[in-house]
Amino acid sequence: MAPRRRRVVWAKSARQALDDVIGRIAEDSRDAARRVLSQALESASTLTSFAERGRGVPELGDPAIRELFVYSYRLLYEIRNGTVAVIGFVHGARDFDDWWQRSSLKTLLPPLTK
Repeated sequence: MAPRRRRVVWAKSARQALDDVIGRIAEDSRDAARRVLSQALESASTLTSFAERGRGVPELGDPAIRELFVYSYRLLYEIRNGTVAVIGFVHGARDFDDWWQRSSLKTLLPPLTK
């Protein structure tokens, strides 16, 4: 049986975060920036068929919110009603709880579980 195909959309804030990261990387290396961008977009596009392949975000405890790793970055996404929404792109070394508290996502999604 073929995997269920879902539509993948990027939240504005996630796309802006990706663009900001690519801009910072490009200041040092355009090639590295191209690689990160390409990998992020490719990883997101695979979610059309394999949305469950990412792990659940440990800090959130919601199985609908998952993540893939793209180099040192966490590509966060939510699976809802046949759609995959990319909701964040954050460096893996960043304090996730701090990022989450500053993010507008916390008002849209369930609170963090400790």
